[in-house]
Amino acid sequence: MAWRGTGDKPYVFCHMETSLDGKIMGRFWDVLGDLDENPFYDVAFGPDRAWPMDGWVSGRVTTDDNFTDHAEPALPEAWDPVPEGDFLCDTDEPMYYISVDPHGRLGWTSDRIRYRDTDAKVLEVLTERAPERYRAFLRGLSIPYLVCGEEAVDFSALLERLRDDFGMGCVMLGGGGTVNWSMLCQGLVDEVSVVVEPSADSSTETQTLFMAAPGLAPVEPHRFHLESVGRVGTGDEQVWLRYSVDNG
Repeated sequence: MAWRGTGDKPYVFCHMETSLDGKIMGRFWDVLGDLDENPFYDVAFGPDRAWPMDGWVSGRVTTDDNFTDHAEPALPEAWDPVPEGDFLCDTDEPMYYISVDPHGRLGWTSDRIRYRDTDAKVLEVLTERAPERYRAFLRGLSIPYLVCGEEAVDFSALLERLRDDFGMGCVMLGGGGTVNWSMLCQGLVDEVSVVVEPSADSSTETQTLFMAAPGLAPVEPHRFHLESVGRVGTGDEQVWLRYSVDNG
């Protein structure tokens, strides 16, 4: 499947790793053994990656779980007045980690993250509800941010700014389930890619690949078209599925 952008946004592929029962987190990881090899990472981030992506988008919970460890932000006691709108700096980085943090809660300590062999510049996505004090905190760390929406993130506006302000032509959507579903329901996802692990835990409490957040996205059916099926990983135990999204 060839990637392709459109006139008003980058190409967006949702790339996730799930259990057999569709979970994206949980105890199903406990029985998988050695995780040094990671076909999920290899197909999206490795030297022979399937997409020429410029960055990847994740929600606040996913960021806290993987990069900020649920730390409280070290907000300044005093700060200079912060102008309204976006803060654009370092707009020509080769890779960005785009964190959806509507109310400004993530406790960053650096403007960069490291994911296995991938180094990325942090780019925060806020709403107008994010306090001035938090925006001053981000500026102090040289973390650029985009203000997209009043109370909820306007994902269409976000993608347009990623294209226009940061020159992005291809973006990965990487969870959690509510961000995935919200963008899918708005017709903004071009492709869904899933690496399925050979395990399950039957939990009813953990996140699935797609989840509708009350008041943010509807519970409604969507159609996908299977583009390819492959076996990946040592022993070919993982299955890699790729679907195009019916946005008609």
